[in-house]
Amino acid sequence: MFRQSAILMGLLTASAALLGAALPLSAQGQMQSTSLLNADNLDNWDRTGDANWRMVDGIAEADMGFGHLVSKDSYGDFTLRAEFWVDDPANSGIFIRCTEPEEPSPRSCYEVNIYDERPDASFGTGGIPNHASVAGIPKIGGQWNIYEITVQGDHILVILNGRKTVDVRDDTYASGPVTLQYGAGVVRFRKVDIRPL
Repeated sequence: MFRQSAILMGLLTASAALLGAALPLSAQGQMQSTSLLNADNLDNWDRTGDANWRMVDGIAEADMGFGHLVSKDSYGDFTLRAEFWVDDPANSGIFIRCTEPEEPSPRSCYEVNIYDERPDASFGTGGIPNHASVAGIPKIGGQWNIYEITVQGDHILVILNGRKTVDVRDDTYASGPVTLQYGAGVVRFRKVDIRPL
């Protein structure tokens, strides 16, 4: 009886391991992701500046002022997936590994840019100012877009709407909060999910 139970437990354990391995990595990652946006409020974030961030139908939105929503937690290695919508003149970005969260800037964080009309377009939408330019200069205004950002050690990978825009190694910043920036235009974020690696 004991031997049959042991065999059965072994088979169940092996089956569970195989089932987990059979799931696509994206599905495995989704099971462990945490949503940073609450559909009703911005309680998961601290604020800097005077941007008029608010929740509208489950979407974080701003259209006046200047400032950031700053995550209350810090992150080192992670994958972040965010859906965002901006109008053409918008200036925004997702700042990661911020070392000065009270004053986020491209000099204290990696800024994964959202800025179609940036004067130096090589660091516009899809690029990381001061660290990684973007080729092809994607334009994303007036539609919902998806950023998938993965940072692990000194490796930074940015995918915008399924297209790789940044694949670089840089060890300037090791960890820190994530921020959502409002600089100009209309900026909206929804489904901002993070999965520590």
